[in-house]
Amino acid sequence: MSAPIDFDRIPRGRVPRLLRTMPKAELHIHIEGSLEPEMIFALAARNGVRLAYPSIEALRAAYAFSDLQSFLDIYYAGASVLLTEQDFFDLCFAYLEKAAAENVRCAEIFFDPQTHTARGVPMKDVILGLSHACRRAHAEWGVQARLILCFLRHLSEDDAMATLDAALPWRDQFVGVGLDSSERGHPPEKFGRVFAHARALGLHAVAHAGEEGPPAYIESALDVLHVERIDHGVRCVESPALVNRLARERMPLTVCPLSNIKLRVFPTLADHNLPALLAAGLCATVNSDDPAYFGGYLNQNFVDTFAALPALGAREAHTLARNSFEASFVSAADKARWIAELDSHFATATA
Repeated sequence: MSAPIDFDRIPRGRVPRLLRTMPKAELHIHIEGSLEPEMIFALAARNGVRLAYPSIEALRAAYAFSDLQSFLDIYYAGASVLLTEQDFFDLCFAYLEKAAAENVRCAEIFFDPQTHTARGVPMKDVILGLSHACRRAHAEWGVQARLILCFLRHLSEDDAMATLDAALPWRDQFVGVGLDSSERGHPPEKFGRVFAHARALGLHAVAHAGEEGPPAYIESALDVLHVERIDHGVRCVESPALVNRLARERMPLTVCPLSNIKLRVFPTLADHNLPALLAAGLCATVNSDDPAYFGGYLNQNFVDTFAALPALGAREAHTLARNSFEASFVSAADKARWIAELDSHFATATA
């Protein structure tokens, strides 16, 4: 057993480098949300898609969002350039190259097939393009990447059920299901049957809840959908009883700080409640959500958040990274190996 890490011996000035170099997992990344403006224009040219924006600069300037829906409008427009298996491979491989450079050991990647099948893109092309990129990234950089099929909550449960059934020929290419898109007015219980079906198939279950929706959405995600992680979950603090439950059950929260600022969940990073979540003993993690739209990939989320919140230091950095491994869907052996690597990384910083 390794000796306890003396976090007090790590100078605060060393923390930003530790954040960048520490091994970590990313558990809340929408692959369509990693579609950079440069790639949007390149794929539009390759596929003959006409864009509403005259230039990369004009598109990037449109990334001023007032709420979740204003972001989703541009998000879905950007996804219109994704048409072929090669497009999905290129998109996912570009993200995983960045993740590997940021010392991400494990990425559990959301994808939204309904966004693409509604445009006539075959389910096969979406899944095989993404899964090929995951295998290639593992071979080249050792990153373990897994796919989570998400349902769009503004659509019907029948549509979600049809989507899951259409994906089942490639069941071995994804490990779980999730729930995303517009939260307001679309409570988790709307999707109780399809999540029960997915769990019966042996799939993991996660859901967005408590970002714009109330704490009650978190509770129904737990009690009706029986999820294993809550994506976002920051509004849990409005219910002390819920906070106590989340802490007691060690229910992971996949928090996305830069996303929360871009979508006006908090006014500034200095107002973010991540320190309060950790102080309450919650299994919080840091993630990038839709990094091409929200101003940064995983390391940027860590560095900017820690710079804005003096309560966060080396101890919290270690906790957040450890939580990310514990909350992942990888084997117990992989979790133990990466946590040992993390401990060694921080122990070295005290030398």
